[in-house]
Amino acid sequence: MSEALVASQAPGTDTPVPGASGARQFWRRLRVQRAALVAAVVVALLVLVALAAPLLTALEGQDPTTYHPSLIDSARGGVPIGSFGGIGADHWLGVEPQTGRDLFARLVYGARVSLGVALAATVVQVAIGVAVGVASALGSRWVDQLLSRTTDIIVAMPLMIMSLALLAIVPSSFPRPVLVTLVIGLIAWGNIAKIVRAQTLTLKGLDYVSAARLSGWNTWRIARRELLPGLAAPVITYAALLVPMNISVEAALSFLGVGVKPPTPSWGQMLTSADVWYQAAPQYLLLPAGALFVTVLALTVLGDGVRTALDPRAASRLRVGTGRKSESESENGTGTGKEETA
Repeated sequence: MSEALVASQAPGTDTPVPGASGARQFWRRLRVQRAALVAAVVVALLVLVALAAPLLTALEGQDPTTYHPSLIDSARGGVPIGSFGGIGADHWLGVEPQTGRDLFARLVYGARVSLGVALAATVVQVAIGVAVGVASALGSRWVDQLLSRTTDIIVAMPLMIMSLALLAIVPSSFPRPVLVTLVIGLIAWGNIAKIVRAQTLTLKGLDYVSAARLSGWNTWRIARRELLPGLAAPVITYAALLVPMNISVEAALSFLGVGVKPPTPSWGQMLTSADVWYQAAPQYLLLPAGALFVTVLALTVLGDGVRTALDPRAASRLRVGTGRKSESESENGTGTGKEETA
């Protein structure tokens, strides 16, 4: 946004001063939401665990693919030997039924696949959605009609059915995590394109965009300098909510047998193999299911916190009952006489 339109005047002077920092306002609104902060810490820890998976498994002395047939009871159908699924100093979370592979190693490496696929797919969705939405809003009438109808078709496509069809026909030699990322990203960008188009049409009518157009700026420069900063808040908000959705989609595809293939571990793939072991070895089912639940819940809470922090109306709602005037009351001078006296 143009600097002249975000400047304000200091009280009692004619000197314009820069407006309040958007990042500082965002952090101030986010930090009063304790649930969002806790969720952010959980997400950071999960990302750290995923990145440090080789180091963590090296400390344990295990890896996610080595079989340990001596740790399973063949007479009982492959149930791990020992209490709690074979938990011990060498296997912190026990071993996998039938194969004896280390569960801790598979869980932390599975976090890399599940989080990596979800984040990469979100980036693809956001990139395509923003490009199509901005082009549709700024293009000519026929360009808008073409891109809008294409977006409608994409939105109408059932994600799971299309993903199952595409993943089933692609050769198995193609890297499966990359394929799942591309399939999710290329099919599910329609909603964000609609959001970006609607927001861009709103921003086009604002004074600072009209001033930029009258100054002779071309469409690309207006989009880059004036429109994209205004689109940041809705795009970041929707992207934060897309990540847990994509984690669930990846897990569902792996559970259905068309996602990530063995021996590459993922939480959805672990759930696929664990559905017949919930009685004999319940930790084999509970560990990936619990990790998936905590991750999706934390990302959902964090996404909602980001949405609230980016909402310019959020400050007044968050300060209810604190005894302080909201930002809107302070700016508009609409505070009550009692507050002004205080």
